[in-house]
Amino acid sequence: MSVYIYLSIYLSIYLSIYHSSSLFLVYLSIYLFIYLSIYLSISVCFYLSIYLSISISVCFYLSIYLSIYLSVSFFIFSFYLSISVFSCLFISSCLYLSIYVSISVCFYLSIYLSIYLSIYLSISVGFYLSIYLSQSVSIYLSIYLSIYLSIYLSFLFLSIYVSIYLSIYHLSICLSQSVSIYLSIYLSLFLSIYLSNLAC
Repeated sequence: MSVYIYLSIYLSIYLSIYHSSSLFLVYLSIYLFIYLSIYLSISVCFYLSIYLSISISVCFYLSIYLSIYLSVSFFIFSFYLSISVFSCLFISSCLYLSIYVSISVCFYLSIYLSIYLSIYLSISVGFYLSIYLSQSVSIYLSIYLSIYLSIYLSFLFLSIYVSIYLSIYHLSICLSQSVSIYLSIYLSLFLSIYLSNLAC
């Protein structure tokens, strides 16, 4: 386009200098200059408009591409950001849940352990206490029974001794009575015999 402009200027100057004698050629050169200038301006405007339209379309497509790229990039960034946020929230929720579960489990385990220990200790204490009490009671019962038996047996032996003594005493009394009867009989016989001999 710049070559056409320079050629038209050069042609108009050439025609005006070398053919100035002819007025027709001057008008022709002026007309040719104007025509070429109009044509070239139209061509320049046309090509410029084409260039501008192409550049605008390119800019438009570039803007579309940039917007698509930015939207995709922003979507990917937001997706990764949402994934990271969700992961952080999930991890924190899992952490809080694990802490809550551990506290709850520890609480319930402590309750269960306390109940189990109380039951086990009550059973064990009751068992050992019953064994201890049974041993103590058996010891005390054996002591009491031995004392009772000793007292009872002492009374029994005393009664036996008393009964033996009484029986012996009664037997001695009975024997003494019998002996006294036999002695009185014997004495009466002896006296009767002795007195009859004296009388003879």
